[in-house]
Formats: sequence, structure tokens, C-alpha cells
Amino acid sequence: MTVHLTKFDIKDHLNSEEDRRLALQAACEEDPEDGSLICAALEDIAEFRGMSSLAQKAGISRENLYRDFSGKGSSEFAAVSKDLKSM
Repeated sequence: MTVHLTKFDIKDHLNSEEDRRLALQAACEEDPEDGSLICAALEDIAEFRGMSSLAQKAGISRENLYRDFSGKGSSEFAAVSKDLKSM
């Protein structure tokens, strides 16, 4: 018997504010205390809502927003917190 799997993409399941809230809540509950799951969930939500418009609201470039959520570069959670306020 052959099993066919499809790739799961959380962004296909973030259709309502409640869905996004629950995804972020789950990330907060399961985060290994380094912010990695929280940042990943925030990035998924930001991509779903439109990274360019969120970057504009936060007053930063889209590239910086991606960097803030990815943990690359010199990002600090304070920068992510600022990004959160634009959501």
C-alpha cells in the first residue's frame, strides 16, 4: 500500500483571527524558551496578512521584518515586539 503525503503549510489554516490567535498561543506554549517558535509563528501570520503592509505600519523595511522574525542578524526580541504592535 502506498501512502501519499502532502506538505503541511500553516498559512493555509490561518483564515480567521481566532486561527491566528490559536497558532500564536500554541507557539508560546511549545516554545523552547528561545523565542524560535514564537518568531516562526509571527512570521507565518505576518506573511498571511501581508509582510509589506506590516513592515510599512512598523516603519521598517520588509527585509528587516523578515530578519526580525527569522532570528538572523542582530535581531533582538525587542525588535520583534515592535513588529508585533503593527499586527
